[in-house]
Amino acid sequence: MEKKKILENKLFLYLTEFFAGMSVMAVELGASRLLAPYFSSSQIVWTIIIGTIMIAMALGNIYGGRKADKDPDPGKLYIRILIAAIWIAAIPVLGKYIIIGISAILIIAVNSNFLVIAAFAACMVVFVFPLFLLGTVTPSLAKYTTDSLDDNGKIIGTLGAFNTIGSIIGTFVPTFVTIPAVGTTITFLIFAGILMALSIVYFVSPTQSGKKSLAKGDMKRIIAGVLIFVLCVIFGHSTSFAFWEKNLTYEGESVYNYLQVKEDDRSVILSTNVLFGVQSILMKDSALTGMYYDYAMAAPYMTGIKEKELSGEDLSLLILGMGSGTYATQLSRYFDNIQIEGVEIDDKITDLAHRYFELPESTKVTTYDGRAYLAAIDGLYDVIMVDAYQDITIPFQMSSVEFFSMVKEHLSPGGVMVVNMNMYTDEDGDSISQQAGADGASINTYLADTISSVFDNVVTVKVPGATNRELFATDSSDFLNRLDSNIALEENETLKAMMQKVEDTYVTYESTGHIMTDDKAPVELLGMRQIDLIIKDEVSFYRHIYETKGIQGLLELL
Repeated sequence: MEKKKILENKLFLYLTEFFAGMSVMAVELGASRLLAPYFSSSQIVWTIIIGTIMIAMALGNIYGGRKADKDPDPGKLYIRILIAAIWIAAIPVLGKYIIIGISAILIIAVNSNFLVIAAFAACMVVFVFPLFLLGTVTPSLAKYTTDSLDDNGKIIGTLGAFNTIGSIIGTFVPTFVTIPAVGTTITFLIFAGILMALSIVYFVSPTQSGKKSLAKGDMKRIIAGVLIFVLCVIFGHSTSFAFWEKNLTYEGESVYNYLQVKEDDRSVILSTNVLFGVQSILMKDSALTGMYYDYAMAAPYMTGIKEKELSGEDLSLLILGMGSGTYATQLSRYFDNIQIEGVEIDDKITDLAHRYFELPESTKVTTYDGRAYLAAIDGLYDVIMVDAYQDITIPFQMSSVEFFSMVKEHLSPGGVMVVNMNMYTDEDGDSISQQAGADGASINTYLADTISSVFDNVVTVKVPGATNRELFATDSSDFLNRLDSNIALEENETLKAMMQKVEDTYVTYESTGHIMTDDKAPVELLGMRQIDLIIKDEVSFYRHIYETKGIQGLLELL
């Protein structure tokens, strides 16, 4: 087969290496965003993504080197790049359905480690093949660019440099440019288009003899590839992460999160994960939410908000993990003497809070990491709420002794920290949980024990009908007496009944000695085990149907 003239200048081959490296990293980052709405963005999910991609690249390296030795035809490489481009373009169209399908099967079939198994299976099915094909690029190009042993070191080094530079750019561009600006779907399509353009340029380029006509097989491949790409652009662009949801008020992405807003006649809800619950809610009639926010309102009573009201004083409150401002809005509706500040790392969530959740523009919200914010300020607060834990995505830096010590330093005398602990199961019991950890302790036990090592007094309140438990921590010895006396001063009967429920159901926490530090805080592993318990409980009915009546019985039920 006659050699293409474009290969006489090695720059095209170097550019191929550059864009292949860029696309690998872009697909890896896109994979994390595609999986996050379903499996979270925890370190465990990232480990699975990186591991499966490394497997694909290693196998591609081996295969590409052997094929280049046996059949040193550059056209075969560019066919593989074209196939990889088509597959990557199809990911936004089919990927979400494949992930949901795999999850539906495994949630019934497996008894433990659901997130690990489902995320690994999804990665293997959706991402391994195109990255395997891109893994063949480097060894193949090494073969095609090396003319002699005299300069092979220089050429291989140049290829490696182009690949590395492409990978660097492919890391920054999706994270800071394409995903925030146009979303994950378009990001996949952009890099698929780049790879397809590379292949087309190769096939349409003239041969060394000047012949410009395309081989019939190459023409068919290009036409088929372009048609499939156009179809992926049409259908992939309109695909929603929560494709089963109708009439969403808003769906989008930020640097940190998948974001979904939906509303009905009674409420507006924010979700950052399509499978794991509600992150924020606004009740349109100004009623209590029926969620953990209602129980967390006990913290101001523990610091004497009604007494301060009578004396003309304001209560200061800081929320780490402001979200769309549910807690802040609810407190503002019931109390006139409260000054609220919020910290939220995702500025798009803050924008949604103002647009859909009635968060006043006057409410101070700082776009920052919660711990970094505490390190940067000197202020003291009567109440600090820690609400930065989403499903199994628990930032380790906000779960350690060092962090809670920092919170304590920013509390006024008699101040209270309230922490929303989620992923609580019915098996946990009043001692928080003795089910999930390797030594019998769950993420909730670790959090509560760590907090108990910092604060003198810790009580918890279970939120009925939810996977949440509110924890209140303080060094004050009379915070419960203050709770009681301030409840007595409350004139709103609904709120008074809610606070009375907190007072009647709180449990004094006794530590079991499981402490997390900045050096060792296995929050991802503990969270994964806890979510397994929740999933097991939620699907037990359907699993029983499957075990007794098989697939047919399950289909009939559905």
